[in-house]
Amino acid sequence: MTIEKPSVLFVCVHNAGRSQMAAGFLTALAQGRVDVFSAGSEPKDQINPVAIAAMAEEGIDIAGNVPKILTTEAVRQSDVVITMGCGDACPIFPGKRYEDWQLDDPAGQGIESVRPIRDEIKTRIEALLAEILPVQA
Repeated sequence: MTIEKPSVLFVCVHNAGRSQMAAGFLTALAQGRVDVFSAGSEPKDQINPVAIAAMAEEGIDIAGNVPKILTTEAVRQSDVVITMGCGDACPIFPGKRYEDWQLDDPAGQGIESVRPIRDEIKTRIEALLAEILPVQA
């Protein structure tokens, strides 16, 4: 019996902070068992340096990531779509699991303000993993 690998798409407006941190955590914690994507409705030119620093404190390097534009295809190929303040910019397809995570935007904030956002994302990622991955025998 083969189980398809689940796929998760994280979407925020700029794809420079929250969605990048979430993708970083899921990639690290899933250890290849989940396909991870992130995108933004209005992507910035680069990842928020404070988000990069906050993730580095957790041993996760997101410095090489690049913000990407949200496409209909990205939503179509994902089993779970998690939005973080992108509003109505995210297309809706039947049969997908959608969640909207209400998280503060780390843009323009210092590391002291970004750490609690990062930690909340990690907690939510751990819960999501427990839901979408089959229990290992």
